[in-house]
Amino acid sequence: MNEAPVSCLPVQVKMSKARKALAEAREIKNPELDLVDKGIHSFEELPGLFNMLNITRLTLSHNRIKDIPPSIAYLVNLEILTLFNNQIEELPVSISSLPKLRILNVGMNRLDSLPRGFGALPVLEVLDLTYNNLNENSLPGNFFMLETLRALYLGDNDFEVLPPEIGQLKNLQILVLRENDLIDVPKEIGELTRLRELHIQANRLTVLPPEIGNLDLVGSKSILKMDFNPWVTPIADQLQVGISHVIDYIRSETYRYLYNRHISTRGPPPPKVNDKSRKISRIKQQG
Repeated sequence: MNEAPVSCLPVQVKMSKARKALAEAREIKNPELDLVDKGIHSFEELPGLFNMLNITRLTLSHNRIKDIPPSIAYLVNLEILTLFNNQIEELPVSISSLPKLRILNVGMNRLDSLPRGFGALPVLEVLDLTYNNLNENSLPGNFFMLETLRALYLGDNDFEVLPPEIGQLKNLQILVLRENDLIDVPKEIGELTRLRELHIQANRLTVLPPEIGNLDLVGSKSILKMDFNPWVTPIADQLQVGISHVIDYIRSETYRYLYNRHISTRGPPPPKVNDKSRKISRIKQQG
């Protein structure tokens, strides 16, 4: 009869890694919240997050997040948002109202479009959209109004053409377009006078506009990568010797003549080489 009474109260569920990290950050008022690889499926697992207005950096890489709620806009002091390697299919329109966002990384997700008004982000400097399902029709009308943009990563998407409005991004220093399906680069790229890195390897390009010769892509701090394209023979031959030889050739009158002739007489574009049907970003969510 001296046995202790059996409690009917439920055993307290162990706090998730994400909630624990959230609680710790809230307690010490840490402006940088690191929630990498915490098994997060939804922002509902992060109660009170959008009340933490002091947050300047939010890292949610390597989780299983599918949706970003419009409430993300409450984080008015957010400067860096990293959502790399999740399962996000769309971004909320409200994300473009984040007044201090400088770096946005949504690489390796399942985006096939960007929200309307996206180009309204006032101070965005680095945008990483690598490894999604984007193409030239995925960009909202004001996308190229991101005048503060210094680095744009569009590698491993589905672009066949790059809109001529690219020339409006006057502050762009890095442009990555590798492993798309590009068949053309617009002459307006020659207006990006601050560009120091251009990655166009593994596309379907045969020629480049002569205007690309306006750019400083052969200096000691410059990078031009253009391998794995079906270049016309003169470009391919120069590439064998080196990038500087390609640029010298593109700047020549001989090339300008060849380019104009090629554009006026060329047939259908080269076939697609990369089979992207099995990309992780193509997998549709279940349930």
